[in-house]
Order: sequence, then C-alpha cells, then structure tokens
Amino acid sequence: MNRRNFIAGPMIMGALAAVAKGASTHESDPVREGGFRVGANEDRHGEELLIMGGQFDLKVSAKDTGGDLCIYDTRRSSKGGPALHLHHSQDEWFYVVRGEFIAKVGDDVLRLGPGDSAFAPRKIAHTFAMVGEGEGQMLVLFQPAGSMEAFFSDMAKLGRAIPKNMESELEKLFEAHQMKVVGPPLKI
Repeated sequence: MNRRNFIAGPMIMGALAAVAKGASTHESDPVREGGFRVGANEDRHGEELLIMGGQFDLKVSAKDTGGDLCIYDTRRSSKGGPALHLHHSQDEWFYVVRGEFIAKVGDDVLRLGPGDSAFAPRKIAHTFAMVGEGEGQMLVLFQPAGSMEAFFSDMAKLGRAIPKNMESELEKLFEAHQMKVVGPPLKI
C-alpha cells in the first residue's frame, strides 16, 4: 500500500463516520447544552395538550436532544387508548407510573401496572389502553423523535374525547406523521 492511500483511508473513514453521526443525530437541530427542570403536571413548552381521554405533557423535547428522542408524561382519566397503529421510523416505550393498562405489541397482549414497561419497535403494530378505575399515568418515549411533537399538537386541536370513528378520522393525520392506522383501538 502506498503512503498516500495509507493516510487517506483513515481520513475518509473518519469523515464518513462524522457524516453518519450527523445524519443519525440531526446535528442541524440545536442540542441543549445544560440541564433543565420540568415540574410535575407541567409541559416543557407550557402547552396544554388534551388528547384522547388524557393530558399529554412534553417532558423532553426533540429540540433538547437533536431529534434523538422525546418523552411525554400522560395522565388519563378515561378508559381506552389509540387505534392500533405503527410508526415507520420511531420505536415507542411505555412506562406505567400508576393505574392499569394493556399494551398490544404485534401479537403480544401485555398487562401493565405501576413500574411495568413495554417496548414497541418501529414497523410493529401496537396500541395501549387504560383499563383500570380512577386516573392512570404513563410515560411514553419516542426514539427518534421524528414529528411526534407536531402530531400531538395536531391531535390536541381535535379535542380531548376519543373520536368514535377514530380510524377514518385520524388516518390522514397519522400518515402525515409517518404512522399508519392498521386497526381499531383495544376493546375494553
């Protein structure tokens, strides 16, 4: 191997690695350099997102992570949940703080209580529903964040109630945010 190729090889590999890292972490998005606090029952941006029987508070924004993830704290006062759907580009993770939930991920139906979590990989159909009495609370994480913040903002414009004709009414909204409705909500 000649000296020029010996030196150029690692430089090219380093440049490719930097480009790949930039593509995966959205380096064009500003990343917050310091810590921050979001109080209980508060939203990162001070918004009130009342969606499908619950309140969604953004705790960590895509803007904080360069697009790598976003986290919502959702409190639900009514039973039920979203239509069976999939994300083309995001993994989704659920962590139950209080209450009883069921999550369906692919063919698996998972009962979840406080301290339990479930993982729904991208491209796998999934949904959840609150099934217990009283209020439930669940943290929901999306990785990468994609346009999930815009999705929830758009959903809040539809109102707090779970639409009876959810599949047809929300199909276009889901598709606009790289998701697809593939079935009805869980029956409780």
